[in-house]
Amino acid sequence: MNWKTLDDTHLRRLKQLVFLAALLPMALLLTAAWQDELGANPIEKITHNTGYWTLAFLLISIGVTPLRQLSGASWLIRLRRMLGLFAFFYACLHFLTYLVLDQFFDWSAIAKDILKRPYITVGFTAFLFLIPLAVTSTNAMQRRLGGKHWKRLHRMVYPIAVAGVMHFAWLVKKDLSRPLLFGGILALLLALRWFYKIKSARLRRSYSSI
Repeated sequence: MNWKTLDDTHLRRLKQLVFLAALLPMALLLTAAWQDELGANPIEKITHNTGYWTLAFLLISIGVTPLRQLSGASWLIRLRRMLGLFAFFYACLHFLTYLVLDQFFDWSAIAKDILKRPYITVGFTAFLFLIPLAVTSTNAMQRRLGGKHWKRLHRMVYPIAVAGVMHFAWLVKKDLSRPLLFGGILALLLALRWFYKIKSARLRRSYSSI
């Protein structure tokens, strides 16, 4: 078997494994809740945990394309949608934890938070921009929008990820080690994207001049 070109059977099994692995953070969180091991502030624990995995899956999904370009493993691109949807899934859990458990649908308090607390303003904005990406992630929506418009829309994932890192850094305030790690990974992924874009443009120019 050539690992760079998995057949449909192996790819389907890999997708199932990735799907189960992506559910593991939520399973661990539910287990901790069931065993009453969420610490002194369970709501804060759930909020931080779901936010962490939102950003983690966002960066993993962004990393799929450069990893495919580096490795030559074409099947990686077929995991990207699922990884991106898991980022949205954990973002929904993160937002619902804030909306239901933290604020208990206190809309006036939520509006004040969004207006007065920058990290919530940035995080809420990033969540809103994630919604159209999730809604248009299907093949049918890609065809409906057209490849060019669909790609343009989904490039929003980069500023969303930047906003996510800012949201995380503002939230933790003191220990910036994990936000800085996420920021470093995002900077590396953006640099790789820029590198391959320049490389592709040069190749196109060289072919057109032949």
